[in-house]
Amino acid sequence: MQERSDLTKDELKRFGLTLLQPRDGYRFTLDPLLLCDFAGAQDEQQIVDLGTGCGVMALVLARMASHAQVTAFEQDSETAKLAQQNVALNGVSGRITVLHDDVLHVRCHLPVSSCDLVVSNPPYRKQGRGRLNPHPGKLAARHETSAGLADFLAAAKYLVKPVTGRICLVYHTDRLPDLMVEAVTQKLAVVRLRMVHGLPDAPAKVFLVELVKGRKNADLQILPPLIVRSDTDRYTDEVSRILTGM
Repeated sequence: MQERSDLTKDELKRFGLTLLQPRDGYRFTLDPLLLCDFAGAQDEQQIVDLGTGCGVMALVLARMASHAQVTAFEQDSETAKLAQQNVALNGVSGRITVLHDDVLHVRCHLPVSSCDLVVSNPPYRKQGRGRLNPHPGKLAARHETSAGLADFLAAAKYLVKPVTGRICLVYHTDRLPDLMVEAVTQKLAVVRLRMVHGLPDAPAKVFLVELVKGRKNADLQILPPLIVRSDTDRYTDEVSRILTGM
């Protein structure tokens, strides 16, 4: 594959992955790696990533669940092409399918209640809120454009198996009330919730959440907070394990 000056090549050594990313566009953060660890994929057969970006979560989950078929949706055409490159680069074209389409159209591609796990790192800013980033990739990653939170949850609900299937998201704490209300509206049960703090004494900026459908009277488990750094220079032991496996 010919090297491109507008891309960087980054490694996730724990999973034996190499990822091409835009040098100046949207680049994945720690959040998708925290979400993959939270989801804890292992024996799943069918996994869907809604809004895959460069494909990082699809690739990590394919490594974690070694027999899974992964379908990754991405609405931006250039980003979808990059995700396809990363799938080919890592030799998993037979197990990961990247679809250039919006989450609004998942019904056109997959049967209802066919997936064991659906993951997503949805855009967290509502339309018309906050400063709009002029870069299209960064705008789509951070701001709701064609699809909002309700659409992501509706797509995930359509895809996931009742009772046994799981929906796992990482989302901004400002939107926690919206998510809880929308979950009730769509008859999804929130079963696990974990707040993520950058430092021990810092407020949480994002949260990890697991939802299921078709399970009545499900108990909510609020997990201990996840602390990213013990100080400004060092990751905590837990985050170091997530990144390195050690």
